Amino acid sequence: MITVSVCMIVKNEEAVLSRCLDCLNGIADEIIIVDTGSTDSTREIAENYTSHLYHFPWRGDFSSARNFAFSKATKDYIYSADADEVIDEENRKKFLALKRDLSPEVELVQMRYANQLQFNTNYNFDVEYRPKLFKRVRSFRWIDPVHETVDLTLHRLDSEIEVVHRPTALHARRDFIIFQKAVKKSPLDPRLHRMYAKELFMAGKPDDFLAAYPYFEQTLHEETRSLDDIRVSQCVVVRCARQQGDPAAMFKAALKNVIGGTPCAEVCCDLGDYFQSLGDFEEAATWYYTAAFGAESELDLRAAGTVPLQKLADCYGALGLPEKAEACRAKALQRAAPAPDEMIYSK
Repeated sequence: MITVSVCMIVKNEEAVLSRCLDCLNGIADEIIIVDTGSTDSTREIAENYTSHLYHFPWRGDFSSARNFAFSKATKDYIYSADADEVIDEENRKKFLALKRDLSPEVELVQMRYANQLQFNTNYNFDVEYRPKLFKRVRSFRWIDPVHETVDLTLHRLDSEIEVVHRPTALHARRDFIIFQKAVKKSPLDPRLHRMYAKELFMAGKPDDFLAAYPYFEQTLHEETRSLDDIRVSQCVVVRCARQQGDPAAMFKAALKNVIGGTPCAEVCCDLGDYFQSLGDFEEAATWYYTAAFGAESELDLRAAGTVPLQKLADCYGALGLPEKAEACRAKALQRAAPAPDEMIYSK
């Protein structure tokens, strides 16, 4: 049986910390909690579960804090937990079985991560696989009889253990501050570039888009950016330009998006919003229809589903087409409840 170090970084988590740690009873052979500056009773709660409690000054960098927590681990594997996660009894049993049966060759275990979309997190799915359990010490071995090299294959297991992300508040404001600091230092890599845009579309307010506009306008024209990066930038720039009342900039980015293949649903929705604001419900309906039935969501799944269908229904209502409006509302309800085979989504 393997042993597991649970590593967590926390700050002001008094509302959820016990809930999380209780779920890990029997799973954790060691609990390491790194506090980054709590002002509530988080530290006192943590002391009821572990003596391995450390302080790490917050630097606006989750990676440095998590690396510090990992450095304190001593067991075979490290389970990276967040305070707002829970594991139900069925999945606790699966985790205990994993501890008992896991082959030592496995270096990374992914688990099904279930988000609560009502909190508008930047995670754009109900369930996806995320790396959660890491072998603390990775062994390297030489292979091949000649021109030998080191085996760099990562031995990964995708488990059926499901961890539920159940936050009690939205953390977008904190994340936007970190993103703004990061873009001032250096360009974001493609993954963070997309995550920043997702966060904007899922939880951003007009001021957040305004602060992000110069960065995404710049990346829109960078020759080193991939087509995927450019599509992400187009979505943000179109939204920002529309919010700022700059139709020339909006159409400049939007037209390049819609003529370059399958358009982004987010761009089509913004075009629909623009024409709807002018009272041109027929043209708005065209773009909402395209978003719902002829486009793909780039950042926000709702942009190709419930959002344009509900707005299309409003346009049909304004055009005196009540039957079409009701059909769209019914379709929006269907899209709001994905089928089981549509539950896993990650881009």
